[in-house]
Amino acid sequence: MNYLEALSRRYSVKKFNSEIIPQETLHNILESGKLSASSLGLQPYEILVVESREMKQKLIPAFYNPSQISTCSHLIVIISKKMVDDNYINGYFRHISKVRETPLEKLDLFKNSINQHINQKTQDEIFNWAEKQSYIVLANLMYAAAIENIDTCPMEGFRQELIEEILEINPETEKVTVTLALGYRSEEDHFQHMKKVRKPNEKLFKFI
Repeated sequence: MNYLEALSRRYSVKKFNSEIIPQETLHNILESGKLSASSLGLQPYEILVVESREMKQKLIPAFYNPSQISTCSHLIVIISKKMVDDNYINGYFRHISKVRETPLEKLDLFKNSINQHINQKTQDEIFNWAEKQSYIVLANLMYAAAIENIDTCPMEGFRQELIEEILEINPETEKVTVTLALGYRSEEDHFQHMKKVRKPNEKLFKFI
């Protein structure tokens, strides 16, 4: 299946069957999230992968539409940072130094430019920026899943305080931005038979 076929087949699944995604396939999908483009390379987010049946059951009350969470194989929860402090940036550059085998002092110019950029932003601006990065991750996860013939449903319809309480998220420093249910579509989900509706090209694209 090529990528256009995969994206045409994709839709937001309302009900999954009981089949569990193989670990290798799940790993490939998660790697696509790891490899997502990220402004300044900072990756101001964390990706939780909920796979235990017990935890998924606990999370059901947190969702306004429980059909996906109660039937999916895995639930991905993308958490955005509300702040990017010196400790986070220092850790990022220690990691660059280790991976690229580059002395830290040779990275000072890049580090100073990042510090200057971050320090000019308010906490709200940092969080808005982090959320935008999180949605890039979401798009890549959905695309990779489609290529792997795995069905998905992105979900923002949840009770923020409840989901963060269950997942033990610190609301002072981070926030659940979006979730993504993964699995295999149920034969009972009649939405799979509906034609995909998108804007016609002349209303969507403008060439200048």
